[in-house]
Amino acid sequence: MHFLPEELDNYIVAHSEAEPELLQQLTRETYQKILQPIMLSGPYQGRILSMISKLTNPNAILELGTFTGYATLCLAEGLQKDGEIHTIDINEELVDFQRKYFDKSEYGHQIFQHLGNALDIIPKLKKTFDLIFIDADKPNYVNYFHLIIDKLNPNGIILSDNVLWHGKVVEPLDPKDASTKAVLEYNKLLKEDPRIETVLLPIRDGLTISRKL
Repeated sequence: MHFLPEELDNYIVAHSEAEPELLQQLTRETYQKILQPIMLSGPYQGRILSMISKLTNPNAILELGTFTGYATLCLAEGLQKDGEIHTIDINEELVDFQRKYFDKSEYGHQIFQHLGNALDIIPKLKKTFDLIFIDADKPNYVNYFHLIIDKLNPNGIILSDNVLWHGKVVEPLDPKDASTKAVLEYNKLLKEDPRIETVLLPIRDGLTISRKL
């Protein structure tokens, strides 16, 4: 989703850091072989994720929603040398695709895949995290938040994707639209929860940065 005029959006992309070659390859193969390739973070948002990770230099990252691993690799760019990124996805068919690109990168040994329902997996992770990226099924965003907030270290960052949800957050709500309703509830939670401070950025389909106090 692009909220800026295409010409201005193109200018922004052209004057931002270039997409690494490996991620270009991943994007091409995703569009060739995988359903719903639009779910990729894309080069511009990917560079933003990379920059945030590099600025925070996390030792441990948690990602909810791996898809083909594009954002995973972007986030891994900022890991400490002995750091780890744990990424969770429910789609068994994508595991080998993800691993192929993880192992092509210099971060393969730092990336740990978890297959299954994140609501079941998160409580079993015996770690705390410096950076958490939520980009999974929207109806569970609030549930994910309540599971991960105590696993986030002080000053840790939560990145939440698709928080503008194609602009539907400012349109009349269809009572049958569970995803939009969930995103609205989640955005309200991030604004009001006293344990975090939050800024919502109009990047692509909306990206929220929340810092744990």
